[in-house]
Amino acid sequence: MSLTGQKILLGVSAGIAAYKSCELVRRLIEAGAEVRVVMTRSATEFVTPLTFQALSGHPVRTDLFDAQAEAGMDHIELARWPDQVLIAPATADLMARLAHGLADDLLTTVCLATQAPIALAPTMNQGMWSAPATQRNVRLLDALGYRLYGPSSGEQACGDVGPGRMWEPQQLLEALQTTGVNGPLAGLHILLTAGPTREPIDPVRYLSNRSSGRMGFALAAAARRAGAQVTLVHGPVTIPIPAGIEAVAVETAQQMHTAVMSRVSSADVFIATAAVADYRPESPASEKIKKQSEHLQLELARTSDILAEVAALPRRPFVVGFAAETQQVKQHALAKLESKQLDMIAANDVSAGQGFDQEDNALQVFWPGGEHMLPRQSKHQLAEALLQLVAERVKQK
Repeated sequence: MSLTGQKILLGVSAGIAAYKSCELVRRLIEAGAEVRVVMTRSATEFVTPLTFQALSGHPVRTDLFDAQAEAGMDHIELARWPDQVLIAPATADLMARLAHGLADDLLTTVCLATQAPIALAPTMNQGMWSAPATQRNVRLLDALGYRLYGPSSGEQACGDVGPGRMWEPQQLLEALQTTGVNGPLAGLHILLTAGPTREPIDPVRYLSNRSSGRMGFALAAAARRAGAQVTLVHGPVTIPIPAGIEAVAVETAQQMHTAVMSRVSSADVFIATAAVADYRPESPASEKIKKQSEHLQLELARTSDILAEVAALPRRPFVVGFAAETQQVKQHALAKLESKQLDMIAANDVSAGQGFDQEDNALQVFWPGGEHMLPRQSKHQLAEALLQLVAERVKQK
């Protein structure tokens, strides 16, 4: 798809592949994009800012504290400017700083402040790429919603052979043309729920479940990368919020119901991955319950069925449900698909500790008249594959 009129902020960090980014600027402009460049101080040791200024037609920013630049476009305004951000090359050091939310120079500050999709084109020695610390940072960046383009394998400047080469400018150009604002979900508002709910028994105890929220958060990050506006209503979790989305934190099923129903009218797609409690204590104690008798009875009341209520709306979004089952997965999923009149349902087997609180999973996806099996893979890969199915079905509605 065309990049005509797209505003692309190119970040350049201190890798030997920085010279390729000069060609990348030229290709982006030929494709119709407007390009502005931010360099780290160390990157200027490889290519001068003047080179990028001549190619882009705009002054190059390198300093967080630049009195002249701040007068016209401070770092927050710069963060608001782009439709997409691409950092090429992205060194191991820069990736580590982004993974941990540091903002100690202009480029990392802009990345932390922007709402635009961010892509990284890694470049480093093959040993650095394979290092456990780097791979941990890659997983963190993926969870935060950053898209990684590459690296590719081959001979490196140091003489080593292996993964760590930056993608060629043409590859990066084509990647930008098929993601972000031009992605399969561009222009859509996706509302998701994720994580568990907690239903209070007394001020210190609650009923909950084993959901970690990883699948829903992976879907939120993937949807943002695919160009969607994303709202994520989530229960209590310990994983980082993906970049560039609206996150709404709740605790109870009733709070999640209120948050969803107040936002669903603007949503094009609703994906319910949250493990919402089916029952709640009817009368939570106002004080901590003391251990006095041998048995304790709790009177439970049904909670609102958020998924069913959204699906029953007169003007409803495309509705995707999730079914976590321990037996007869397909039968239960198809029954839920029909009874709640869903557009799609993704089912997984959570028996024997599968699915919940794991980094990978497998899904059986069903819709009226069709089905597709997504094999066991990381939840981030699974999210990409599931959203591709969603995008295809939404277009057919």
